[in-house]
Amino acid sequence: MTLTRRDVENIAHLARLQVTEEELPVYVDSLSRILEFVEQLGSSETDAVQPMAHPLEEQVQRLRPDEVTEADRRELYQRNAPVVEAGLYLVPKVIE
Repeated sequence: MTLTRRDVENIAHLARLQVTEEELPVYVDSLSRILEFVEQLGSSETDAVQPMAHPLEEQVQRLRPDEVTEADRRELYQRNAPVVEAGLYLVPKVIE
């Protein structure tokens, strides 16, 4: 898949990135190559591949006990926040 200059401008706008005129051709080329590689990966036959829990065969993942190891410090941390309500941090609305 080859991206156009307009595609990259739209992506940059959505991501809130400032891309200069000099950078646009580089991004068009780089992002197009990335998408082509993803398409190539998508065309690989993976039906017969078994999922694995660990990338190295015969290895076992060490598990730790599921225990609480730290005290609850939420109230201490929220004292520094400008606005807190019902144990939640309140932030300004950024999406209209």
